[in-house]
Amino acid sequence: METTLFISSVIVICLYVNLGIALYGIFARPSLVKKLLAITILSDTANAFAILVGYRWPKNGTPQPPVLMNKTPYNESIKYYIEHSVDPLPQALVLTAIVIGLAVTLFIAFIIIQYYRLHGTVDVRKAKGLRR
Repeated sequence: METTLFISSVIVICLYVNLGIALYGIFARPSLVKKLLAITILSDTANAFAILVGYRWPKNGTPQPPVLMNKTPYNESIKYYIEHSVDPLPQALVLTAIVIGLAVTLFIAFIIIQYYRLHGTVDVRKAKGLRR
């Protein structure tokens, strides 16, 4: 149990560090490319948090994948499955979020490339002066 607590604490600390890096990149860096990278880190951090929320820490034994191994499960195996398997819903939502996030990231990258072609910069500070 102490090992599980230690690992979960390290994961939560890493999530906070990633969140801090992402927020710093979004609000403090002037480059649009670095802002895009920070948004990607933020979405990955949110996905990791969703997986962590759906993870189950059973009191005895190890967590199991959300798959029933027997074709005709008995009552004991269903009870063991309910107590030890992780929640599959956050995993499914994270898979969907990864696909949507990739599409949005590519779209934003395309917009940044077009902006660079038109104005010759991806710096937000210089872009303010380019308004007409």
